[in-house]
Amino acid sequence: MIKRTIFIGSDAYIYTRHQQLCIEFKDENKDKVSIPIEDIGVLVLEAYRLTLSLNLISRLLDNNVALITCDDKKMPQGMLLNLEGNHLQQIRFQDQINASVPLKKQLWAQTIKQKIYNQGRLLVKLGLIEEPLHQMPRNMLQWRTSVRSGDPDNYEGRAAAFYWRTIFKNHLSGFTRERGGIPPNNLLNYGYAILRALTARSLTASGLLPTLGIHHHNKYNAYALADDIMEPYRPYVDRIVYEIVAHPFVDVNHLELDKETKAKLLQIPAIDVTIDHEKSPLMNAMQRTTTSLYRCFSGENRKILYPVL
Repeated sequence: MIKRTIFIGSDAYIYTRHQQLCIEFKDENKDKVSIPIEDIGVLVLEAYRLTLSLNLISRLLDNNVALITCDDKKMPQGMLLNLEGNHLQQIRFQDQINASVPLKKQLWAQTIKQKIYNQGRLLVKLGLIEEPLHQMPRNMLQWRTSVRSGDPDNYEGRAAAFYWRTIFKNHLSGFTRERGGIPPNNLLNYGYAILRALTARSLTASGLLPTLGIHHHNKYNAYALADDIMEPYRPYVDRIVYEIVAHPFVDVNHLELDKETKAKLLQIPAIDVTIDHEKSPLMNAMQRTTTSLYRCFSGENRKILYPVL
């Protein structure tokens, strides 16, 4: 079943009754809304005057809902997840903690190879690179095949530099991917925040610690593993942002996170991706990815299952 992403941008009182998420808006012209909690995967809270019952929060966490709160700029800022996402959590934590350095380096190489592949495929699919004999740009294909365990040569960085120079070249001059940079960096930030929440949610459901990464290891990063595993999924967010930027009636110099733009980015969990030769909603694919990651930690598998763009 495809889990829903719920966005609440208006002042309201939110509570639970009969296993439903109930929303009573302070605007009397808006009707009361009820949604089965079991149908929800992500809940985004943006309005500043929201009241939530503790009972509702508990029910949401029981159903492994990722609860995202936004700051005064209406950007995702915080996330609340269930502390006990899997009944075998203690065993799985131990397998994750005991993973050897060579294993983590191999898993990171797999991750980077798939990220570069998906980036290259997106450039070709968008018509930005013509490669009649290859499925992706030749330079990116060479970088991908050259990635070694742990990516000591930083082919990820080389591919990223080329990718960001290319993807918006027909619409923006000299675009640079920077978190605090000019638009559409703001759209990318928002989309990646949603993707990060989905990844952390799936890791928790698989009984893994989102904090303990295979590559990212900043001591201030509470979701290092989520940042690792979401890498090959980023191009799916980039494609949505590209489609927004490429729209003929969009002013690329004044891209804002308005209601319509957020609605498009909030579709990320439900977009179709191909994983293991099957089409699947991204949220479901992510769960398969994190499950395969645990099996690598436990010694059952040697490869993480990632989507192919």
